[in-house]
Amino acid sequence: MSGPLTGTRVVELAGIGPTPFAGMMLSDMGAEVIRIDRVGATPSPVTSLGGAMERGKKSVALDLKSEKGVAALLKIVATADVLVEGFRAGVAERLGIGPKDCHKVNPDLVYARMTGWGQEGPLANRAGHDINYISLAGPLAHIGRKGQAPSVPLNLIGDFGGGSIFLVLGICAALFNVAKAGDKKSENKGQVVDAAMVDGAAYLMSPLFSAYASDFWGEERGTNLLDSGAHFYDVYETSDEKYMAVGAIEPQFYAELIKGLGLTDEEAHTNDYFDKKVWPELKEKFTEIFLTKTQAEWVQIFEDTDACTTPVLTMDETPEHIQSKERNAHFEIAGVTQPSPAPRWSTTPAEPSLEIHTPGQDTDDVLEEVGFSKDDISSLRSENIVG
Repeated sequence: MSGPLTGTRVVELAGIGPTPFAGMMLSDMGAEVIRIDRVGATPSPVTSLGGAMERGKKSVALDLKSEKGVAALLKIVATADVLVEGFRAGVAERLGIGPKDCHKVNPDLVYARMTGWGQEGPLANRAGHDINYISLAGPLAHIGRKGQAPSVPLNLIGDFGGGSIFLVLGICAALFNVAKAGDKKSENKGQVVDAAMVDGAAYLMSPLFSAYASDFWGEERGTNLLDSGAHFYDVYETSDEKYMAVGAIEPQFYAELIKGLGLTDEEAHTNDYFDKKVWPELKEKFTEIFLTKTQAEWVQIFEDTDACTTPVLTMDETPEHIQSKERNAHFEIAGVTQPSPAPRWSTTPAEPSLEIHTPGQDTDDVLEEVGFSKDDISSLRSENIVG
C-alpha cells in the first residue's frame, strides 16, 4: 500500500452508502481498513459488481450483539487509529461500543460517526435517505428548471458530498490533531467526529446562502446564473439526441461561444448578455442552433477554444475521453471500470487495491494479530460469535 495514510489502521463497522465510501477513500489513501461484518453476511451487490466501495479492505465477521463479540471488537479497536460507524444515534452506545467504551481501551482513537440527521435533535432517530437530507438542508429546493418541480439529483450531494467527504475531512483533521499532540497526556487527545449528511449538504450551500442574502440569487428555480436560468450556463440537445454543456460565464468565454455558434455580437446581446430580460430569447435561439449539428460536430467546433462548451458524456464514454486517458482517471477491478482515487499526491501517490475480500475472510488473521490464540478463535467460532 502507498498513500499519505499508510500506517494508519481504520476499523469500519459495515454499513451502506456514505460509510463504506469513506472507508474506500481512506483505503485508497493508504490506510489499512478492517471492515467488521456480521456473522453470516454475504457479499453486497456492490462487491459482486466490482467492489467499488469494498476494495482493499480486510474483513472480520463478529456478532456485536454478544459480549464476546464486543470484547473482540474492542481488542481490535485498541490497535486502531480510527473507528468509523454509521448506526442511528444511540445504537453504538447500546451495543457497548460507543465513544466512551472505545476511548477506555484507546484514548487516542478518532471515533468517526456518520448519520443522516446527526447525534441529537428531533430527527436524530428518524429514518431517511439522501433525498430527505438535501430536502431539509436546502439544495433540493433549488435544483430544477423554471416552472417544474425540484429535480431529483443523483445521491451525490447528501450521501457522498455532504456525508463521506466531510466524514473523511473530519477524520484527517482529527488524526492531525492527535499527531500534533504527540506524547502529551490529555484526556481530550482522541476525538469524536460527528458527521451528518444534513449538515454537510447545508454547508455546501454556504456560497448560495450568501448570494441569496444579497439578492444575487432568486428563490425561483431555473431563473438564476447557475441553475439553468442563464442561456450561457445550460445543457442543449444536439441533432443526434445527445447533449452539450455550456458554461461560458465570463465575457471572453462568451465571445468564443457565440463565435462558434455563428452569432454576431448584436444577435447574442454581447453588451448586455447578463441582463435576465434577454435570457429567454437567447435560450430559445441557442436551442435551435445546437439542434442543427451532431454532438461530434459541436465538439470539433469547440475543442480548441475557451468557449467552456463540452460534450455531456455517459459512464461508458467518459473513460474513453482523451483527458481521462491522459490522466489515467479510471482503472479496472474485477472487470469493472472505476474512477481513480482523488486528489493526487506528489510523493505518496494513492494506489487503489485490486483485492476484494469476502465477509469474514480475514477474521483469523486479524484476531490472532491482536492476541487471540487459535483455540480462542475456534471456541468463538463454535459459539457463532465469529465467522
